[in-house]
Amino acid sequence: MYGSLDISTSGMIAQRDRMTAISANIANRNSVMPDGTPYRARRVHFAPGDPTATSKQARQWGVHVSQVEIDQSPLNMRHDPSSPFAMRSGLHQGYVLESNVNPVVEQVNAIQAARAYEANAVAAESSKQMAAQALRLLVG
Repeated sequence: MYGSLDISTSGMIAQRDRMTAISANIANRNSVMPDGTPYRARRVHFAPGDPTATSKQARQWGVHVSQVEIDQSPLNMRHDPSSPFAMRSGLHQGYVLESNVNPVVEQVNAIQAARAYEANAVAAESSKQMAAQALRLLVG
């Protein structure tokens, strides 16, 4: 029974980490480094198993964040010749590189992460209720 709590907890932790990356992406969407390099989105990748779990079952069936990767998809470009970060020569003269963060995609990812977190919370609560009922049957 406690293994199922570990599994649900690992899912909630993984989704929390994913939501943290999504929040950072949205917050830094318009950020530029001092050298003019725009912020690149972070993507969270999950892997099966939870190496920190207390039970063998949860270590096999849980989930954990395997890596947080910098998204290497192409950066967006905006025409702004007056910007100090605008390209000064070549085919893209006058264009400024912008972050590859798409706010619509980030919002969809945030909704998905929130729903997955809620599903794990409901599963954990159900496990707790089943354990409490089993104890009541044994004691009563």
